[in-house]
Amino acid sequence: MNMCEFAGMNMYKIAGINVAMNCAGKMLKSRALKYQVRECEKTDGTEMDFVPHISIKVEAQQLKGMKKKYSYLTLDECEYILTGFIFANSILKFDGFCLHSSAVAFEKRAVLFSGPCGVGKSTHARLWQQYFNENKVIIINDDKPVLRLINNDFYVYGTPWSGKDDLNVNTQAILGAIVFLKQAKENHIRRLSSNEAVQMMIYQSLRPIYDRDKMIKLMILLDNLIQKTPIYEMGCTISLDAVKMIYNEIGNTWHK
Repeated sequence: MNMCEFAGMNMYKIAGINVAMNCAGKMLKSRALKYQVRECEKTDGTEMDFVPHISIKVEAQQLKGMKKKYSYLTLDECEYILTGFIFANSILKFDGFCLHSSAVAFEKRAVLFSGPCGVGKSTHARLWQQYFNENKVIIINDDKPVLRLINNDFYVYGTPWSGKDDLNVNTQAILGAIVFLKQAKENHIRRLSSNEAVQMMIYQSLRPIYDRDKMIKLMILLDNLIQKTPIYEMGCTISLDAVKMIYNEIGNTWHK
């Protein structure tokens, strides 16, 4: 089957995975555009094969059900949220998962800022651009980046699902560190133990619902990640001093 045969579906490459997705609303269409595979033919005129690893289609009944439950959402927003959850659930088959976080790429590595809503993840990502120059710091994704295990290393990918703001880039970077933020009057940072880290990772990961096998897969991935990646908790002010403290701490592990 080739990509031209998926009538009514758009074709994307997200986190290195072929995705066939039915986009009805403007919100999903516009945000997914940078991930779209547009060409149906190779340069020699033959058709290009596109076998989807993941197919995402939201039925009208699902949209109506979500709209009824969350009346303040538009249908476009319902589609955007539902497709994001389907993708997050499906990517586990390919050694990947989504972490609720804001991910930046700097010095060819990705740093993820995670924590509860309102803690300042997005603001902190922008401060990194301000401190190091926005041309040197890329916001890979501002809400739901993918972390995927490939050849024994974790890579961070942008996805179209980036929260209320369309801040995402179709790129990848090797995972350098994860920092769980909490507000504090003074800046301080400490590396988490494995037990502390896994609890926070589980809480902020998009977890599969009612699927024991996929939950086991997620736990295996988290255990692998924790063994490879420095994970911190930082009490911080929203300031450039906080950026400097984090970089001084994690930069030491990068350059060893």
